[in-house]
Amino acid sequence: MLKSVGRLLSSADLHAETFSDCNEFLDYVRLHRPTVALVDVCMPQMSGLEVQSRLGQISPSTRVIIFTGHDDPLVRSTALNAGASAFFAKPFDDEELLTAIRLALASAT
Repeated sequence: MLKSVGRLLSSADLHAETFSDCNEFLDYVRLHRPTVALVDVCMPQMSGLEVQSRLGQISPSTRVIIFTGHDDPLVRSTALNAGASAFFAKPFDDEELLTAIRLALASAT
């Protein structure tokens, strides 16, 4: 999934750094303050909601887009109430994801 999303963003001329390790990502955020972050709910080291929370503390201006393989209404509402710009269930439409990313980028300027 990580590689395919990276390729999708690259094909749309969107620069993306990809991380398979949540802690490495959060270390990166401390230095670089990305404009938009795509976060999966289910990850090995911590949940995507925990990453979203930590990201909000480190870089509150970063727009977060959450995606998941299990569209749980409680997880969706928790993510959106915590400020997620968008929430997608897998499999998602590539164009819808790209539109959400572009909207998040536009709202950051």
